[in-house]
Parts: sequence; structure tokens; C-alpha cells
Amino acid sequence: MAHNESRNVREAIKSQPLRGQRALVLGVANDQSIAYGCARIFRLLGADIALTYLNEKARPHVEPLARELGASILAPCDVAKNGELEAVFAQIKDRWGGLDIALHSIAFAPKDDLQGRLVDSSSEGFKVAMDISCHSFIRMARLAEPLMANGGTLLAMSYQGANKVVPNYNLMGPVKAALESAMRYLAYELGEKHIRVHAVSPGPLKTRAASGIKEFDVLLSQALQRAPIGELVDIDDVGLTTAYLTTPFARRLTGTVTYVDGGLSIMG
Repeated sequence: MAHNESRNVREAIKSQPLRGQRALVLGVANDQSIAYGCARIFRLLGADIALTYLNEKARPHVEPLARELGASILAPCDVAKNGELEAVFAQIKDRWGGLDIALHSIAFAPKDDLQGRLVDSSSEGFKVAMDISCHSFIRMARLAEPLMANGGTLLAMSYQGANKVVPNYNLMGPVKAALESAMRYLAYELGEKHIRVHAVSPGPLKTRAASGIKEFDVLLSQALQRAPIGELVDIDDVGLTTAYLTTPFARRLTGTVTYVDGGLSIMG
């Protein structure tokens, strides 16, 4: 990061535009997760944090991050299990009484369906991918709505494969397209309550979720070669842009898809 950029980031952090805000972050798996990058920036900008972990296997990887961030809430949340997402929001209501920011960074598809052709995808695999990767965002919005009495921001993580063909992204392309469409409809429905809704679309990143994509290293190499800025993004880049969308600086923005990809998305 250039000297001037570093200084600007430090100044933004010092001003703490999210002081007093309460932020829920779903989808942290480890310290390489996009969700962790966002949670870390939210915290640096002054927000109180609630984190979730998928299951007991994931807990040892997330618990130290929760301590590092001084998270007020750490709870299990497998959105595929009835009641777990609802239990997280019950904790938030009991502990905080309200919520200002909710970030959804969850995606899953069965391996055979993810790595095979879309035309060969199974009905069950498609349903699972859509439920976990898209409908759980809608459920999150429904649960967040009554806790955002003074407005708030809902965020989902998307990818360029939602609207352009990315080889080997396969089943997740239509699923992310549905997620982006859901985001726009939620922005329309919740706008009158001053709840803003956005999707953030990062460039390729080495995360645990991305490791399931076939020939992902080739995708990274091509992104590095084709992006106008000539650099890959990292989780802090995504966190800074995501945080901006939650601040008063973006108070009149809603229903957007914001690309954090070094310009890769503009290339033909």
C-alpha cells in the first residue's frame, strides 16, 4: 500500500465512523476469510462485533479471532440447521437490544455439483446451494429488520460469476445471480425503514471457500494479469470498501453491487 493510501487509511480509522455501531458478521472460518477482514475493519472503525462459527470443528479457528476483536458475542451458526440463525439473533436482541450492520459471507455447494457442469447439476445440490448461499441472506434480513429500528445496513458477498461466465464457477454462477437479485428486492422492500442493502463483489482471493473451485490457481493468475491495477485484492481491501458502505458517507446508497477487484470486472 502506498504511503498516501496508508495515511488515508490511518486517518479513517482514527475518526472511527462506526463508533457505537453493532455489527454481526456471519461466515468467519479463519484469519484468511473475507468475513474476518470485514470484521477487523469494522472493529478498527469503532463497531462492536458479533461473530459466528459454523460448528465445533470450526470453533478453535474462530474463537481466537473473536478474542482479538473483543467480540461481544460468539455463537455457533449453521444456517442449514433449523433454529441456529434465529438463536444468534435472539442473543443479539438480549445482549444489544438492536443491530446496525449484518454481513452475510456464506456460500456452499456440494463438491460434485460445484466442480461439474451446470447442465449436470443435481436438483438436490442446486437446492442446497441456493438455500445456504442465497435464501439464508433473505432469512438474515427478515431477522435483522425488527432489530434495525433506526435503520441499518445489510451486506452480502457476491462474485463476478453472477453476471459473466467464469470458467469452473459452474453452479455458483446462477446462485450468486439470485443473491444479487435478492439484494435489490430487499433494498426496495426495506428502504422505507432506512435499511440499506448491498452486495460486495471481490476479485479472486485465496480463501477456504475458493479452494473448492476447480483450477482456482489459474483464475488467480489470470486475474493478476488482466486487472488494470495489476494487483490482487486482499481481505483488508474488501473490508475497507464494505465498511464504507455502512458509514454515513454512503447514506444515500442502496441496492448496489460494488466491485473490489482492481478493475477486473471492466475487462472484456
